[in-house]
Amino acid sequence: LQAAGKLSQLRKKTAKQLSDKITDAMQGLSLQGGKFDISLETLPESRWNAQGCEQVEFLVSANPGQPLKPLNKVASGGELSRISLAIQVITAQAARIPTLVFDEVDVGIGGRVAEIVGLQLRGLGQHRQVMCVTHLPQVAALGHHHLQVSKQTGKDTTVTEIKQLDNTQRIDEVARMLGGIEITEQTLSHAKEMIERAQA
Repeated sequence: LQAAGKLSQLRKKTAKQLSDKITDAMQGLSLQGGKFDISLETLPESRWNAQGCEQVEFLVSANPGQPLKPLNKVASGGELSRISLAIQVITAQAARIPTLVFDEVDVGIGGRVAEIVGLQLRGLGQHRQVMCVTHLPQVAALGHHHLQVSKQTGKDTTVTEIKQLDNTQRIDEVARMLGGIEITEQTLSHAKEMIERAQA
């Protein structure tokens, strides 16, 4: 009971700080006006357990004017990825998870916001392994490494291949992401500039 009491005090103190920091981080990830909150609901004594005497729940409002609701019930795939990214960025110093995988983190964003997402993912990659599935050149250019996933289908087979790209292949792939079917010298030059800027 003494340990549970200390845990409750620490949770109450930290929940407000963490909520405010994650809310701030969400603003830069194309979730302007979004809000994150941590609810601590005291449980009846019969439900106290090794995790303490309250239930912790993450609440979120992805858009201004919407009420806070449980994260797992209101966030879309893209919102969930970006909120997860905001949580990971804020808790990176304390987290012990060695590998983070992000999928759809760039859904519904582009331009400046995509670059911000890429920079935050790159920052996380300084301290742990980060794998990110992306279709945006702004995010791909900021990775430390670039893996290309391709799928070939035959009459009765499907084969998926993952290939690590060298610097030249990487420029070609980012250019393809930028320009589509026809790759011009200008598109290649832009891709090269994006990758070089990320590594500077």
